[in-house]
Amino acid sequence: MALSSTPGPDKDRTNPDQSTTDISSSPAVSRRVARAASRPAAVSTATGSTAAQKKKRKGGWILNAGVITVATGLIATMSLPAFAFNPDGAENAAFGPSAADSMKKAQSQTVEVGGVASSAVTRDAASATSEEQLNAQKAAAAAAAAAEAARRQAAIQLTSYASKSSSGPSVSDFLANPPYPNFSLSQVFSVAQQYIGTPYVYGGSSPAGFDCSGYVMYVYAQFGISLPHSVSGQAAAGKRISIADAQPGDLVIMSGHDGFYAGNGNILDAPTEGKSVSIRPIWTSDYYIVRLGI
Repeated sequence: MALSSTPGPDKDRTNPDQSTTDISSSPAVSRRVARAASRPAAVSTATGSTAAQKKKRKGGWILNAGVITVATGLIATMSLPAFAFNPDGAENAAFGPSAADSMKKAQSQTVEVGGVASSAVTRDAASATSEEQLNAQKAAAAAAAAAEAARRQAAIQLTSYASKSSSGPSVSDFLANPPYPNFSLSQVFSVAQQYIGTPYVYGGSSPAGFDCSGYVMYVYAQFGISLPHSVSGQAAAGKRISIADAQPGDLVIMSGHDGFYAGNGNILDAPTEGKSVSIRPIWTSDYYIVRLGI
């Protein structure tokens, strides 16, 4: 019956001093009590050992997983191609830099392409026409038109000249029988004025039409003086005098042109195409005076 009064494990854990007193009062009971008392400690020890083992197993699993992960990474790294760790080999790898990247890094940017024929490419030069050039073109066109008009006028005059020149005396007729055998400059100028209004005709030497030297030749022939049909020849036929001594009837000689001195700085001449014999001011200082008959 002492067993019924024996405190349980809970009581032993609750009041350890009481249980110790009861065990010491009965030897038989003390053994059972001792065994019962030892059971909670064993259970507690076993429970603690089991928890420690579980904790140890859990920590070991984590450690093993980490070791496996590291080992797997090492194996994967070692399994990479050797050129992954070789910068020189990487240039030749399939995933290395492209040809364009290599060209960008290189100093030379020249790419030689063979088998292509080179061809010269030319560009038409474009230039703007200035206002001066336009004016020059217009002036040239106007001059060409004027020259064409003068040519047509000359053709008409030559036709008229041919029909009229045959009706009057010629230079040779005057030289054979001069109407004014007594020569004087005033008489020469008076005869020359009779032909004012005669149209200019290139090569003309009659009242049908005169050019500059043909006019002078025709007038002086009437005084029995023979002159060539040219400005230079007529200048050489006389004597050069000063401009201050010039009198009407003397010759005014210019470059490619001549006529009769008309006094007061004027000239009596057959001017040019489209004009007629007239008196007009001398327009240039580049001239000199020649006197004939002395």
